[in-house]
Amino acid sequence: MTVTAALVLGGGRATRLGGADKAAVEIAGVPLVERVYAAVRGLTVIAVGPPSLARPGVTVVREEPPFGGPVAALAAGVAALAPGIGEVLVLACDLPRAAGIVDQLTAAPLPDDADALVLRDAGGRLQWLAARYRMAPLRRALAALPAVDGAPMRAVLDGLRFVALDDDRDAALDLDTWADVEGYRDGYRD
Repeated sequence: MTVTAALVLGGGRATRLGGADKAAVEIAGVPLVERVYAAVRGLTVIAVGPPSLARPGVTVVREEPPFGGPVAALAAGVAALAPGIGEVLVLACDLPRAAGIVDQLTAAPLPDDADALVLRDAGGRLQWLAARYRMAPLRRALAALPAVDGAPMRAVLDGLRFVALDDDRDAALDLDTWADVEGYRDGYRD
């Protein structure tokens, strides 16, 4: 099976960024979400969040309720995908090195006995929003939840068998605070 679709999650409140539109934060004049979209070009792309995420070729849906958290966003994105999709990339909108993430996740094999391939950053943290999932088990895990609003990602992931993929490119970096953004901008080289 191959990856044919991507879910880009961009509907959070960005409280650590003072409520700024995280997807619109620019690095070298390019909004973060554009870097993610460029990395998944050629795939069916569903963005979950506000209408500002809309671009040609990108379908935008909203989690219910808005700001319901990553599980609510994941559920909305999964519901918007065609039933025939076998595997999907799930990416946050604030990944300035998204191309490196996508390269690693699509080049690595997803073992037959695994439901997901999850990038593990240099600090040993699993990056659930930089991952590749099989759709059938993901749909089952979401359907098993009593509610998606405010549910922790762990609630979904407890029902999945995953393989951790060490991020050998330091690509899983996300930009959650203004200090993260400024630090990345200061050291940025295209």
